[in-house]
Amino acid sequence: MHRRMLDPQLRRRAALIPPLPLKGDRGRRVVRALIRRWGPGRPVEGVTRTTLGDGLGLHVYTPDGGGSGAALLWVHGGGLIIGDALQDNAFCSLTARELGIVVVSVDYRLAPEHPFPAALDDIFAAWQWLQRSADSLGIDPRRIAVGGVSAGGGLAACLAQRLHDSCGVRPAAQWLFCPMLDDRTAARRELDRLRHRVWNNSMNRIGWHAYLGGEPGGPQTPEHAVAARRTDLRELPPAWIGVGDIDLFADEDREYARRLQDAGVHCTLELVPGAPHGFETWAARTPLARGYLGRARAWLGARLTEPASPIPGGP
Repeated sequence: MHRRMLDPQLRRRAALIPPLPLKGDRGRRVVRALIRRWGPGRPVEGVTRTTLGDGLGLHVYTPDGGGSGAALLWVHGGGLIIGDALQDNAFCSLTARELGIVVVSVDYRLAPEHPFPAALDDIFAAWQWLQRSADSLGIDPRRIAVGGVSAGGGLAACLAQRLHDSCGVRPAAQWLFCPMLDDRTAARRELDRLRHRVWNNSMNRIGWHAYLGGEPGGPQTPEHAVAARRTDLRELPPAWIGVGDIDLFADEDREYARRLQDAGVHCTLELVPGAPHGFETWAARTPLARGYLGRARAWLGARLTEPASPIPGGP
C-alpha cells in the first residue's frame, strides 16, 4: 500500500513499524517477549492499577476518588496470537480517568497453543468475575460495556453474542476499534497483494488459522468463534465501530455495522480517511488520533449513563 494513501500525520510513524515475524513459533515468542518488555505504557496520573493474581489475568484501573458506577471490560489486540493486557496501560488508565469509570483489562490465552474457545472462555470468565465483583468495585452490573481493539474487538463482539445467547445480563455497549470480525477476509488471497500497513492479510491468515485450527474461510465455523458469521444480529447491544479506510478490516467492519443497523441495533460507524490498522495506538499523540479517541470516548460515556436494557426472555 503506497505511502501517499496515508494521512500525512501518520506517514513518518507508519514507516517506523517493522514487519512482525509471526510464521514460526520462535518468531511469535520473540514478538511476545518484546511486547511484555517494551510494550507497556505508563498509566496516567489519577488512576490506580491493581493486578489480580487469582488466575484470571485481570488488570483493574480505578479512577482516584471512585468512579461513576460504570465499567468497561477491555480486550487487547494481537491477531489472536500475540499481545498482552499491559500494552494498553496508557489507553485503559486514560479511559478510566476521562470517563470516571472502572476499566478491567484481561489477559487471555493465545493461539496456536490455545485455540478457540480458550480466549473467549477467558474473557467470559472475566465478565462473570466483573459481575460478581460489582458491589465491591462500586459498579452497577447493568452499566458495563465490552470493548477491544483488533482481535480484541472481534473477541468483544463474540462475547456480546455469547452473553445474548446465555440470557444473562448483557453489556451496555460494544466499543470496537478496528475489530477482527470475519475469517473469510483471510481467505481472499487477492488481498495479499495490497500489503496493508501494520497488519496485512498474510498475517491475518496466520492468526485465524492458529485460532480456528484450520484454514480460514471454510463453510462453517464453531458458534461464537467468528462474530461476522452469526446470521441473526437482532437485540445485540448498541455498538460503536471505528476503523481506518485503508485498514485491512475496513470492508468487514463496514459490513458488520450495516448488518447491525439492518437488524435494528443502534450502531455508529466511524471511518477514518487515510488511517491504517491501529493508528490510534501507535500514533496516539497526533491530532487525528486524539480527535478520533475523543469522539469514541464521548460515545461510550453517553452509553454508560444508563443501564443496559434486558435481554427479552432473560432473567
